[in-house]
Amino acid sequence: MNKNYYAVLMAGGVGSRFWPISTSDYPKQFHDMLGTGDTLIQKTFQRLNKFVPTENILILTNERYNDLVLEQLPMVTQEQVVLEPAMRNTAPCILYAALKIQKMNPDGVMIVAPSDHWIEDEDAFAADVTACFEKCNKEDVLCTLGIKPTFPNTGFGYIEFDKSDESQIKKVNQFREKPDYETAKEFLFQGNFLWNAGIFMWSVKTIVAAFSEYQPIQFNLFNGGLTYLNTSKEKDFIAENYPKAENISIDYAILEKSSAIYVLEATFDWNDLGTWGSLFDKLNKDNTGNAVVNSKLLAEDATGNMIRTPKDKIVVVDGLKDYIIVDKEEVLLIYPKAKEQDIKKVLNSVKKNFGDKYA
Repeated sequence: MNKNYYAVLMAGGVGSRFWPISTSDYPKQFHDMLGTGDTLIQKTFQRLNKFVPTENILILTNERYNDLVLEQLPMVTQEQVVLEPAMRNTAPCILYAALKIQKMNPDGVMIVAPSDHWIEDEDAFAADVTACFEKCNKEDVLCTLGIKPTFPNTGFGYIEFDKSDESQIKKVNQFREKPDYETAKEFLFQGNFLWNAGIFMWSVKTIVAAFSEYQPIQFNLFNGGLTYLNTSKEKDFIAENYPKAENISIDYAILEKSSAIYVLEATFDWNDLGTWGSLFDKLNKDNTGNAVVNSKLLAEDATGNMIRTPKDKIVVVDGLKDYIIVDKEEVLLIYPKAKEQDIKKVLNSVKKNFGDKYA
C-alpha cells in the first residue's frame, strides 16, 4: 500500500432528507441504511482502506460526532478525527485537512470522498482513484470523478468535459449548476456531461497552491497556524480561527476558478443515497415490489413503497403505492415518494409543533 496515499472522509452532514432515521444528533452516515450490517461511514472507510493505509485516512466531521466516529471506526486514532468547531461548507475543511497532510508528508496525494455514497464495485473504484492519483503525482492538476448520466437528473450538478480530448482523464470545460429538466435533457443529448459526484483527487502541494492563488484570505487564515497543526496547540488555534473562515464550497472556491481541472468517467456503479427514493432505487425489491429494510412485510395491493422499521417489526400495508413508510421510536413517517424533497419542510414543521428533540 502506497504510504503517500491519503484519504479525507467527509462525515459532517446532517442528511435531513432521511428524517426521521437521520437526525442532527445521529445523521445518516452513522446508520446502516441498507440493512447490510455496516453503516455508511464504515462501508466508505473499508472502501478507501483497500488502497489507502489505515493511518492515512482522516475523518472530517463536526465536533458533536467525534464519539460516534471513534465508536464506529475503532481502528482510527483521535488524531485522525479532524473536528470542525463550526459548519463552514467544504472549502475550509478541505484546506484544513490538506495543510495537516502536507505537514505530515509533502509528497502526499489525497482523495476527498463523502461518507454517504454507495459503491458496489470497489475494485473499479480503487482503480479509477489510483489512475487519478498517478496523474496528480506527475502534473499540477486537480481531478474529479464524474458519473455517466442515466437520465436527465435535475438534482445533481454536471461536469462538462472537452469533447476533443481523447485521453482517459479529460479536461474539464466547466462545472454546471443543477439544471432544469429541459437543460438536463440537452446535457444528455450533447454527450459530454457527467454528474458531479463530489469525489476529488489532488496532490496536497497542488490544492494548497490553488487555495493560495484563488482564496488568499482563507489560505492566510489557516496557514497562519501551520506551526500548530498536528501538535497539542492545534485545537485551540482551530477553535479560535475556524469560525472566521468563509462559508463556501470547494466548487465555488477552487474548482470553478482553476483551469487545471480534469475528470475521469467512473467505471463503477454509484448512488449518492441522498433521499429515501434513491435508497428505494438501490435496494432489492421483494415479490410485491416494495423495498424493505428490517421489517417483516405483509402487503396487499401495495407496491413501490420504501419501508424501514426497527428489526423484525411486522408491517401490514394495504392499498398504498409509492410511499415512504419509516418507523423510528416516537416518530412514524408515511409520506408520498413523489414529495420526498419536501421532507426538509416537514422536519421544520415537526420542530415547530413538537420540539427539536424529534429532529
